[in-house]
Amino acid sequence: MEHPYLFFVKLFELLGIGHFAHSYVHVVYTWVIMAILIIIGSIAAKNVTLVPGKMQNLFEFVISSLEEFMVDVSGEEGRWFFPVIGTIFLYVFICNLIGLVPGFFPPTADLNTTASCAIVVFVFTHYIGIKYHGPAYVKHFMGPVLPMAPLIFIIEVIGHFARVLSLSFRLFGNMAGHEIVLGILFGLAGMFLAPLPIMALGIFVSFVQAFVFFLLSVIYFTGAMEHAH
Repeated sequence: MEHPYLFFVKLFELLGIGHFAHSYVHVVYTWVIMAILIIIGSIAAKNVTLVPGKMQNLFEFVISSLEEFMVDVSGEEGRWFFPVIGTIFLYVFICNLIGLVPGFFPPTADLNTTASCAIVVFVFTHYIGIKYHGPAYVKHFMGPVLPMAPLIFIIEVIGHFARVLSLSFRLFGNMAGHEIVLGILFGLAGMFLAPLPIMALGIFVSFVQAFVFFLLSVIYFTGAMEHAH
């Protein structure tokens, strides 16, 4: 969907690199999200006190809730990979949410962004498996019945690559669909009142989609840690 106005695309046009911005809108707004996360993280880390204020309480609540939920799923042993999965959640959530701001484009409404996140999860999953099991990790792909191992191996490999497609298209489809609906409402019913219910629902959708991505990633990481049956 072609957006009528994107703030940072216009900014890049003024800088003389509008062609790049129009061709890679998702990259431009990914840079914006990265800057937002870096700035927020720096502010949060700089102002940590023994008696937390409202902002510190908010950050501690979000981070601790995510971490404890992840530990409930993966066990205490999985706590070490929380920085990776926590960053993925925050990145995806902010990417989803920023699309509700006029003049901004959600990077997760582009398949390139969602696929890159899914590939990170895919690679890290198998890094965990090799880290915990070494060469024996291949047993995860062989199944419990040795004569069936060649067939099970092929099915498992296809299934693991399908995870990338599943994570990518689920997130992309929901966010792109939401963008299309908003664009239609903006075009047919004006800039403000009519799209408000969809925008309010968009906040919920943004969280749910980020959480689903987070939860599935935790499940994949946990499965890689476990011993093959």
